[in-house]
Amino acid sequence: MRHFTSIRQLGDLNKALAAAKFVKENPFADQSLGKNRTLLMVFFNNSLRTRLSTQKAALNLGMNVIVLDVNQGAWKLETERGVIMDGDKSEHLLEAIPVMGAYCDVIGVRSFARFEKREDDYQEVVLNQFIKYSGRPVFSMEAATRHPLQTFADLITIEEYRKNRRPKVVMTWAPHPKALPQAVPNSFAEGLNMTDYDFVIANPEGYDLDLEFVGNAKVMHNQNEALKGADFVYAKNWSVAEPSHYGQVLNRDMDWTVTADKMALTNDAFFMHCLPVRRNMIVSDDVIESPRSLVIPEAANRVVSAQTVLKEILKSL
Repeated sequence: MRHFTSIRQLGDLNKALAAAKFVKENPFADQSLGKNRTLLMVFFNNSLRTRLSTQKAALNLGMNVIVLDVNQGAWKLETERGVIMDGDKSEHLLEAIPVMGAYCDVIGVRSFARFEKREDDYQEVVLNQFIKYSGRPVFSMEAATRHPLQTFADLITIEEYRKNRRPKVVMTWAPHPKALPQAVPNSFAEGLNMTDYDFVIANPEGYDLDLEFVGNAKVMHNQNEALKGADFVYAKNWSVAEPSHYGQVLNRDMDWTVTADKMALTNDAFFMHCLPVRRNMIVSDDVIESPRSLVIPEAANRVVSAQTVLKEILKSL
C-alpha cells in the first residue's frame, strides 16, 4: 500500500483487523521498518487524537517525526492555481509540496472540507495535490470527505466489543452549534459497508449522506425506531451533503441528542463517538460517562489503526 485515503484501501478487512490485533499486542515488533525514515505530519486544521496517536504510532515503528502546523509559523499557502498572489498568501502549495517531500519519506495530511465549493471538497483537491506533487507515500489524517484512520479504529473497537456475529450498528446524527464536514460519517458508512453487520443510518430529513457512502445501509429518519435493538450507537453531527444546501445547518433539534432514554431503546448498546464531543448536545453526560461508553478505548485504538497503516506503507518503500 503506497497511499491511504480510504478505508477500502485496506483490502480484505479480516486480514486488516488481524494485522491490527498483532500491532496492538506487539507494538514495538517492527521498529526496524521505520529506522532512518521520517514522517512529516502536515496539519491545515486542529487536532488532538490524530496528532498524538499518529506520532506515537510512528515512534513505535522507529520513525523520526516532523510536525508542521500550516497556520502557525509557516507561510500562508495558496492552494488555487492561476490566481494572482497579491494578497496575504506568500507561498503556493505547488512549490511547498515538493519541498516538503524532499525532507521526509512519508507524508500525513489533515485538511478539512472548506464548504466553499462542494466539487473541490469532494474531489479532495488539497490531499490529491500532495499525492501528485510530493513524490512520497501520502496518507489522510482526515480530509474533506473521509477520515479513514478514525474508521479503522472504529472497526477495531467494534470487533473487540461485539457479542454476536452480526451486531446492529446505528450511526445517528445529533445536533451541533456549527456546520461540520461529512468526513467521519462518510468514512464510517464506507467502513461498515465492508462488513456484514446490520448497519443503519439515522438522520433528519435533508441530512442524507451522499449515496456513494451510504451504500447498503438502511437510512431512517426516525431516530427512536432506528435505535431499537441496536448493539452499538455511533453518534455524530454532519452538515447537509446535498449540493443545493451543501455545508449548511438546517436543523438543531435537541430531540436527536443521545440520552439515557434513547439508549434504553437499544439492546444495552455500547456508545461510540470519534471525539471531540459537545456534551449535552451530541450526547448527555450520563451516557458518555457510563460503563457502556467506548469513547476512550476507541480513541486509544487510533494508535493501532495508524501504526497498522504506517507499517504497510513502510513495507512498500
